[in-house]
Amino acid sequence: MSVPININSVGASISPQAGSPLHDLYARRRESTSIRAPKTLHPLENENLRLLILENISQEAVATFRSQGYHVDHFTKALNEDELVEKIGSYHGIGIRSKTKITKRVLKAASKLLVIGCFCIGTNQVDLDAAAQAGIPVFNSPFSNSRSVAELVISELIALSRQLFDRAYELKTGVWNKQSKNCWEIRGKTLGIVGYGHIGSQLSVLAEAFGMRVLFHDVLNIMPLGQARQMDSLDDLLRESDFVTLHVPELPETINMISRDQLSQMKTGSYLINNARGKVVDIPALIEALQSKHIAGAAIDVFPNEPGANGDPFGDQLNSWATALRSIPNVILTPHIGGSTEEAQRMIGQEVAQALTRYLGYGSTIAAVNFPEVDLRAIAAGQDNQIRVCHVHRNQPGVLKQINDALSPYNVEKQYSDSKGEVAYVMADIADVSPTDMVKLKDRISNTDANILTRFLT
Repeated sequence: MSVPININSVGASISPQAGSPLHDLYARRRESTSIRAPKTLHPLENENLRLLILENISQEAVATFRSQGYHVDHFTKALNEDELVEKIGSYHGIGIRSKTKITKRVLKAASKLLVIGCFCIGTNQVDLDAAAQAGIPVFNSPFSNSRSVAELVISELIALSRQLFDRAYELKTGVWNKQSKNCWEIRGKTLGIVGYGHIGSQLSVLAEAFGMRVLFHDVLNIMPLGQARQMDSLDDLLRESDFVTLHVPELPETINMISRDQLSQMKTGSYLINNARGKVVDIPALIEALQSKHIAGAAIDVFPNEPGANGDPFGDQLNSWATALRSIPNVILTPHIGGSTEEAQRMIGQEVAQALTRYLGYGSTIAAVNFPEVDLRAIAAGQDNQIRVCHVHRNQPGVLKQINDALSPYNVEKQYSDSKGEVAYVMADIADVSPTDMVKLKDRISNTDANILTRFLT
């Protein structure tokens, strides 16, 4: 259930790999270009690229962009829709985390926008279909914070089973309340993991190191790590688990996937942990289960509606049940900090910044979540007679014939195209094009009937 987002179909989580395909690709490219460095490409119009970076994204990412010569405006807070509509028209790229929403209205105002970077796992804060239709690829970091989230879950398992937050709060308010009743070791207990992707699989290994029995449920049959066992159904997992932890995206299939019926299937005295997405748990139903003592405790890091900035209130005006949830014993509430570690933010910053830089500078869409994945090997330094054509178009018959007819007077050094749903993307490196011909050729391709966006990189 930990799945990549696809605008046309629901993908499924894959067995964990030893390394990231994206990182492996970059590693191979570094090896292949170690003798001849890649040529630095620039837009034909030679317009300075401007990036809007929000939500206190890693300064290392900002430094990466500035080292490429991009103008960067960096803000620590999210912007609301009206603020984005006002600002975004002058930017070629935007970097966000989870609070900023890139809606269709925002995209309509983004007349220059070329790329969106989500410096987090999720991309549901972006209208992916509308972005693709506008020729804008969206990149994210699907695994860089997975270790941080997995470690947070381990800490929550122990904190819930020992009622640690309640004892700590009592002592900080001057009350000594030492007790062992209903406090447990996690050794020998059963952990049920819903979604066995990057986070779930790492958590599985960590939990077994603590002596836990691990069960998991996923939409695909996946080879388990260690002694973990896949369950045929979610209900089977709920009935056998002492702790249930969720690691799924927000999709129509996962909204309120844990509600009254599922909570009733869980063991009396069991615990629920949600570090996935705020809408996958029916919170009012969870409150009822906690108040009745059927569920002994819960740890919630994500919520259907979250404050826009640090210091903003988390109350009933945001979520009508907030006061009731805050008043229940042995409930850990944290402000969406699953991936908020220095290590995770550094890796996310590096990965997404690199992906955006490669698209802006070289046209590569490898690892885009809403776009055809197309790449060409870099034009080597010294090959000054070559230019790169990057053409995003509607996926319809006859387009490549039009493009190839336009390119036929020139030597096409290399070319690759792919499609995803209604959008297609072709890249081509062509040689011996005069400056005058570049302008004419770009105009010709841009004026084809299926054109969405055409860029020339020289």
